[in-house]
Amino acid sequence: MKIGELAARTGLTASRIRFYEKSGLLPPAERQENGYRAYGPQALWMLEIIAMAQNAGFTLDEIRSLLPDSQAVWQHQALLESLQRKMAEIEKLQQRLAQNRSQLLAAIATLHSRPEDLACAQRPQWVLDQLRDPRSSTAC
Repeated sequence: MKIGELAARTGLTASRIRFYEKSGLLPPAERQENGYRAYGPQALWMLEIIAMAQNAGFTLDEIRSLLPDSQAVWQHQALLESLQRKMAEIEKLQQRLAQNRSQLLAAIATLHSRPEDLACAQRPQWVLDQLRDPRSSTAC
């Protein structure tokens, strides 16, 4: 199939496909006599794997190391270990995001509960004091 058809079937741009080919993620396409690239069916599933891996947070270098070698042999143990590492990274990120969410919710609640009679110039310090120690009440 030509690059346009491959692009349409994968949802990737032709320039992205050429980039993957140039960077070694996708094996070089055969060239037809007219110079057009001709891709086989394996290019479709390789691009789908690359796109899914990128969506899962893998870098191009990580993806390159996980793809099958030139004999289409998958390194199953390395793939499994890499997937497990990525899961651990995602879990850490989820924990960090949960902490960030909690802090933001506390900041929102603090801003909603600030004393109305607090002078405008004192409000930033009051909010910071509350966020540092929600038990403190330094309202003027």
